Amino acid sequence: MTDALHTSQFQQAIEVVEALPLEEQQLLLEIFLKRLQQQRRRQLLEEVQEIRQDVTEGTIKYGSAKDFLAELDD
Repeated sequence: MTDALHTSQFQQAIEVVEALPLEEQQLLLEIFLKRLQQQRRRQLLEEVQEIRQDVTEGTIKYGSAKDFLAELDD
């Protein structure tokens, strides 16, 4: 999707929301915030599961910040 098309669709969405009565705009905002929170929770759960799997598989490395920086230089 081109940036112009995306911007146009985004602008259209904003205009549709702004045309709603204030109460409906508030309700829509609350719904979106809850959905964003749910998506973030799911994302965090996936990240935690990946980390747990890495720990189980032994692919996690431990060390100090100095060790980390030294490894970056290699």
